[in-house]
Amino acid sequence: MEAMGLTRPSPVTFAAAAEHIDTESHDCTTPQGPGRVYVSPELDGWTLVIGRWCDPCDPDRSDSVLRLCTQLSQRYGKAHAFYYGERGDGSAWLITLQGTVLRRYCETGNGEDELLTLGDPLPYEQDRRRQLGLPPVWDAATEDEEAEDAWKWATFDMAPEIAAALGTSPHTLGTQTTVRGTGMLARTP
Repeated sequence: MEAMGLTRPSPVTFAAAAEHIDTESHDCTTPQGPGRVYVSPELDGWTLVIGRWCDPCDPDRSDSVLRLCTQLSQRYGKAHAFYYGERGDGSAWLITLQGTVLRRYCETGNGEDELLTLGDPLPYEQDRRRQLGLPPVWDAATEDEEAEDAWKWATFDMAPEIAAALGTSPHTLGTQTTVRGTGMLARTP
């Protein structure tokens, strides 16, 4: 939490934190300014930081999230950031390793999503493209509109899948998950 500049932590359950985060993310009457994030206990060796502040495709935060993940991966080896709009708002992922960005990809229906793309497709992305009958790496010269639409709709739900494939996802937590510590709701800088 210190490395991210988070303050005023208070213990909270995952369910209570989810309600707070969801309200702040979707309630237009919530004043702008420092928000809150949920910092999970260690879950199968990962610590999740959940909240709008961590969105790798937010136009106002994408550069800061990229910088933060790069710094955290220098310190801890790996750091990932994900966005998943459970209301059909798309997905995004940012994967860093040892201080290097491996991949950032956004598909939220925003016409400028492609401007945030960095790195080569992850093996998981390549496998999903093959499953859809597409070449493993996108090529503008050979891609047709129907294939592009198929990929777009597949990626709208892909962030939780990639999170689970590369570490852990809040969507796959259960009684089998090893938990160490206490979850905290904290203020962002």
